[in-house]
Amino acid sequence: MAETAPRHLSLPSGLVELCALLGASRDSRRSLEQVVQRRGVRSLSSLDPEVLSVFVPPFITKEDSQGAGGNCATLGKGRRRSFRKKREKPKIEAWKGSPGDSKGPDSEDISVPGGVDLHALPQLCFPGGMDVASEPKEDHVHFLVLTDVCGNRTYGVVAQYYRPLHDDCCFYNGTAHWEPSWPSTVGAAGCFVPFAVCVVSRFPYYNSFKDCLSCLLTHLKLCKDFEVDNHIKDFAARLSLIPSPPPGPLHLMFNMKPLQVVFPSRADPESPVIDLDLHLPLLCFQPEKVLQILSCLLTEQRIVFFSSDWALLTLVAECFMVYLHPLQWQHTFVPILSGQMLDFIMAPTSFLMGCHLDHFEEVSKEADGLILIDIDHGSITCSKSSDNNMDIPDIPFLVAELFIQRVQSLQLHPELHLIHLSSSTDLNEGRARQRAWQQTLNSRIQHITLQLLVGIFREVKNHLNYEHRVFNSEEFLKTRAPGEQQFYKQVLDTYMFHSFLKARLSRRMDAYAQMDLDTQSEEDRISGMLRSPRRPTVEKMASRKSSPLNITHRRMVVSMPSLQDITLPELPARNSSLRIMDITGCKRNSPVLNVAPKSTYTFKIPEIHFPLMSQCIQMYHANFITMLSKAMSLLGPDNSLLLARYFYLRGLVHLMQGQLLSALSDFQYLYKTDIQIFPADLVKGTVESMSAPERSQAEQTPELRRLITEVLDKPGETTKADDAVKHFELPKKHMQLEDFVKRVQESGIVKDTHIIHRLFDALTVGQQKVIDPETFRDFYNCWKETEAQAQEVSLPSLVEEHLDKNECVYKLSNSVKTNRGVGKIAMTQKRLFLLTEGRPGYVEISTFRNIEEVKSTTVAFLLLRIPTLKIKMMSKKDVFEANLKSECDLWYLMVKEMWAGKKLADDHKDPQYVQQALTNVLLMDAVVGTLQSPGAISAASKLSYFDKMKNEMPMAVPKTTSETLKHKINPSAGETDPQAIDVLLYTPGHLDPAEKVEDAHPKLWCALSEGRVVVFDASSWTIHQPCFKVGTSKVNCMVMAEQSQVWVGSDDSIIYIINVHSMSCNKQLTDHRTAVTGLIVQNGKKPSEVYSCSLDGTVLAWNVSTLEVNSRFQLPCCGLTSISLHSSSLWCCTGSSILVVTMHDFLCQELRREKDPREAQTSFLGLQILPEQGQLWTACAGRSEVCIWSLQDLTQAPQRIHLQDCSEVSCMIRVKRKIWVGGRGLSQGRLKGMIYVIDVEQKTVEKELVAHADCVRTLCSAEDRYVLSGSGREEGKIAIWKVE
Repeated sequence: MAETAPRHLSLPSGLVELCALLGASRDSRRSLEQVVQRRGVRSLSSLDPEVLSVFVPPFITKEDSQGAGGNCATLGKGRRRSFRKKREKPKIEAWKGSPGDSKGPDSEDISVPGGVDLHALPQLCFPGGMDVASEPKEDHVHFLVLTDVCGNRTYGVVAQYYRPLHDDCCFYNGTAHWEPSWPSTVGAAGCFVPFAVCVVSRFPYYNSFKDCLSCLLTHLKLCKDFEVDNHIKDFAARLSLIPSPPPGPLHLMFNMKPLQVVFPSRADPESPVIDLDLHLPLLCFQPEKVLQILSCLLTEQRIVFFSSDWALLTLVAECFMVYLHPLQWQHTFVPILSGQMLDFIMAPTSFLMGCHLDHFEEVSKEADGLILIDIDHGSITCSKSSDNNMDIPDIPFLVAELFIQRVQSLQLHPELHLIHLSSSTDLNEGRARQRAWQQTLNSRIQHITLQLLVGIFREVKNHLNYEHRVFNSEEFLKTRAPGEQQFYKQVLDTYMFHSFLKARLSRRMDAYAQMDLDTQSEEDRISGMLRSPRRPTVEKMASRKSSPLNITHRRMVVSMPSLQDITLPELPARNSSLRIMDITGCKRNSPVLNVAPKSTYTFKIPEIHFPLMSQCIQMYHANFITMLSKAMSLLGPDNSLLLARYFYLRGLVHLMQGQLLSALSDFQYLYKTDIQIFPADLVKGTVESMSAPERSQAEQTPELRRLITEVLDKPGETTKADDAVKHFELPKKHMQLEDFVKRVQESGIVKDTHIIHRLFDALTVGQQKVIDPETFRDFYNCWKETEAQAQEVSLPSLVEEHLDKNECVYKLSNSVKTNRGVGKIAMTQKRLFLLTEGRPGYVEISTFRNIEEVKSTTVAFLLLRIPTLKIKMMSKKDVFEANLKSECDLWYLMVKEMWAGKKLADDHKDPQYVQQALTNVLLMDAVVGTLQSPGAISAASKLSYFDKMKNEMPMAVPKTTSETLKHKINPSAGETDPQAIDVLLYTPGHLDPAEKVEDAHPKLWCALSEGRVVVFDASSWTIHQPCFKVGTSKVNCMVMAEQSQVWVGSDDSIIYIINVHSMSCNKQLTDHRTAVTGLIVQNGKKPSEVYSCSLDGTVLAWNVSTLEVNSRFQLPCCGLTSISLHSSSLWCCTGSSILVVTMHDFLCQELRREKDPREAQTSFLGLQILPEQGQLWTACAGRSEVCIWSLQDLTQAPQRIHLQDCSEVSCMIRVKRKIWVGGRGLSQGRLKGMIYVIDVEQKTVEKELVAHADCVRTLCSAEDRYVLSGSGREEGKIAIWKVE
């Protein structure tokens, strides 16, 4: 079979894609000289700019090349019709090839990078025209954004400068001097012609390229005309050799002489490069105007910026693009239009463009429906429209006012920050101070704008169905205040919002999602666990009364749940002084605003020497690698964040050298250190470009062979599922059960499949098991009307004082007569109370916990029998009676269901029973309202789940279980079905000043199916981090390797390392070949090693700091399921036996279970070593006993402890002087998840705990104070047990 030829490796480009010199052609300048001699300078008109020279990388000369003659190429034949043909073709200079090439390609084959239209470039580089001056003008810089047909953007920085028309005139210290040599040039001495140098890059390095071009101009002003190209070529060559910095904290510094230029990296792969001053719009516009502009962008208007300064157009527009991140403007973006391009603003679609202020009147008269933004005067107007005047919709009030407060708190003047510092005597030191100040300010502005976006869109997630990718836009709009309707209606129709929805439905953890999580209120964290139907809490009711919005409308704006306690004062005028405003109230509600920016580091790139021959390039690369290696050697082993960036850069430079093996080795280390920035496509291309001998040599190294397997031999990803967003629509066809389940889940009413099945039975009682569209529509409308009515409930302050702040009113009766007065019966998740009529008052009926009996009866009134509800309380002798009439049967069902749910919640220490009971109650109400028939109550009784459970199985929780059980939590809350708990890990809290307070709390890590991990705050048992994924396979083990790392072993043979601070998984260890089944660390001091084992019998010892394998050995048998460390030996469970192995791979002992021909084959599933007692405790799969072996002599027959009524053992841990064994067993005649607590000394079962409805799959200890148990997928909950 013939070998596949290696592919050509396409290296990533440097910072520069293209560098061009633009100005008047030589013929034009000669003609100009003649005109000047005849008429003088004042009579001159503008010149036509052209591209004079183009330089594209790479710039490597032939070793025998002499001077700057070089290869030249002309423009390609393709031309745009809208531009006239030039008289003179620009020359394109480039030197291609690798070091040592003896022959370059034909110059005609050199192409201009995509996205750069050389025919349009002159107009953009001289957007105001090319005017000749009688005296030299100051240099000008402006910025371009170039977009190709595919929407890919490149960025340009243009520096304009003036040269004398004749070469005899030159600059000294910035001043022009004329040195006449020929009589014919006397007339042209006072004539200066503009030129421009344009740098085009894939990265928006506006400030950095401005600095670079400023350094270049100092040379161009002093050189002769024929020397200009050489200087620009050398300049472009320098920049083309600088790699783009990888995402993260490492910036690159380069000496351009006299300036040290810093190229900042992006914060993460999803963030944009920010190399501009983000406070520029805040200096140009009042905060209210900034909000109006953001509103125009979010609603995708046709926007035109105006300014008399070309530079401001692009920079201000780009600042607003950063303000929107992670939302993205997806329409035309041309921040600079020259005078000849003004017809572009007639485009009918959304766009953002920029024009000179001179064209303001012309544009406002000629074009309709435009938003005209005057940067110079800070104003916003709308152009004349055939319709009524356009109104810019207002951003929601609360978030807008908070944004204004936060902006006014910013210190926008560096002088105040730097005033106390001594004057810098070093140019670059002063620039470094300014850069640090700007970085801090940029970070704060980003936080403020991100908080604004989160405030605007926070409630969107409440109307998403992730399983079916549905957004219920109609219901979302109904929750918006009347004054916000116009804004949200326009936003919801935009491409930008559609992309935003796609990201939310894909659960992308981007900057928006992280900010949403960080600023979530405690109420939202709790509701995220309990998933109760949405109703306003007492706290929200109280806050809406004090809100200024209550003047104009009643409905509470709930866009920012974290703002419940805010009472917005009347805002002061804009802070025009230089003092910092007092924003105490703002700070209280802005936990992220005052977070200091992350630390950054700079790496100084080595000097580049000229002439630029292959030897110089090789020396540059060698110096680069040497400096990187030195920097890496000076790093501490725990600084993996910076180390990964050095590996990335060194791998890149090795590729440029052509050293593929060395590059592959660096990328292999990078893969382990930070997979987030791992360039998978580049590494794949590197491998494919290798020759057969190189590939063979690489595969001789195990680490490189595994990396090659990862990038090449791994099966391709499955076809991406349709990520389209569907808007909820009521069904139009009859629905059977499966389709009904999907429709209800899409509607957002309820997700639990079992509840929907019961709802289906209720709506189809006495008829064919099919639901027609009319019934579904009536049910949906009834549910939503009840939900909307609950939003309008307003309780008197006197009533609110008697309720907990997190209580919600879920149901109100009609006005009824009771034995405690006339009024409406109100039901919360905790109690029943009477809202008395006339003078509003509060009468307590009962808490659900205090109910003893509920009856539905009738009482005589004249000749009538009036249906009456009677509730007897345990703490009171009298009985509450209410003449509920037609509502009586429904309230009877609802109260009994809530009573049963509360009893189950108390018995099982699980508050979710109350939330499920609430859902059942509200569904009953909706079913009765939908059917409105004599059989409606019978149908609703199908949803009376907990009441039936209480009546059919009146089994009390055993006393021992109730006393030991502390709490239950549900990591599957919000899922359609419960998920099995595969692994649990408790990590203690650590007080770190660099952390947020909540990050220092203890955590409970819960691994669910398919690599999903949920993290709970173990101090409050609320969700700290929603579900994120580590691979797609089952998690087998987890361990805390050090305070900042949690290691996760998976069925896919990979060890995933999670950073506990960022909750991200950027590191992977791929040395195992089969499922990773065990992870252990040394007890006591900070571990230096982690031991891992896999199913094939491989055991690896890892250095925690370097992630290197210290040692490895292979057991003689497979089926390795767990390992334990004791007395410098590893105890390995291999299924049929337990092996005791020293650290040097020496087999000491082997314990084999005696085979009993009468029993089925079993295997060891776990062991616990008790050195104080000299005992080894083991459990076997499928057995109902625990065996105790002597450590002194493993050949002795074990002592057995039989577990009564146990059908199988699944897990075992030691806590203090007890062994906790989890499994499945009989309790009151039913199979349950059981826990047996065995006293180590007495060797007897001390407690039998009925733990779960399903098998106990995993156990873990929390500081020997609590034991946590996880159940199978039938229940999917975690129980927390007290340890005595």
